[in-house]
Amino acid sequence: MNSRDDSNSGKLQEWAAEDRPREKLILKGRSALSDEELIAIFLRTGLQGCNVLELAGKLKRAAGSLTALGRMEAREISRCCKGIGTAKAATLAAVFELGHRAVKEEVVRLDMRTPENVYRYLAGELRYEQQEHFIVLLLDTHRHLIKRCTISKGTINRTIVHPRDIFRDAILCNASSIILAHNHPSGDSTPSKLDRELTRNLVTAGESLHIPIIDHIIIGTITSDGSPTYYSFREHGLMPS
Repeated sequence: MNSRDDSNSGKLQEWAAEDRPREKLILKGRSALSDEELIAIFLRTGLQGCNVLELAGKLKRAAGSLTALGRMEAREISRCCKGIGTAKAATLAAVFELGHRAVKEEVVRLDMRTPENVYRYLAGELRYEQQEHFIVLLLDTHRHLIKRCTISKGTINRTIVHPRDIFRDAILCNASSIILAHNHPSGDSTPSKLDRELTRNLVTAGESLHIPIIDHIIIGTITSDGSPTYYSFREHGLMPS
């Protein structure tokens, strides 16, 4: 039985060892901790009248979600919640960035022909963007990532893409093939008429340059049940075989 009635009450030093975030992590493993407890470990200290776990909860609520918090720069974290100074904000921003890089490092080793892997690689930073970002993934002969290029950033529902901007980098990097990807800020990953026309034009250009476009992935927002939301042109039979 816990020695406290409310997980957010009292001074941290007065809690049983197994209830303190750092000690709990050591005793039970990191998966046993809540989001707030994990955040509290990096915040380290609370404020007068507000222990570190309460401060962690306030920060998460102010950000709106853990995902939103993870996308913030240090200055945004500091402005987001009263009591989060520069040092705390910088620590959290660094931790989240390491997490993002670890995920990317894992995915880059995978075969990028798989739409799920492309989604995993890009969705963390694109699915909540308020503008369209058009991305090109340059692949080697084994379909592993050589380079990621952001071709353009557009308005809330449109971005401008020209074939020369896409294939310039592909030629310079000696890419064997490429994957196109962009996000829909609306959250609906269904391709628009413009998306379809653009894809057809780019596929034709790629064929003439002998740099095939393997797929075009549209990234939407995550669903309420946590499943990914994306549209793969190849999966829907809209890419040449």
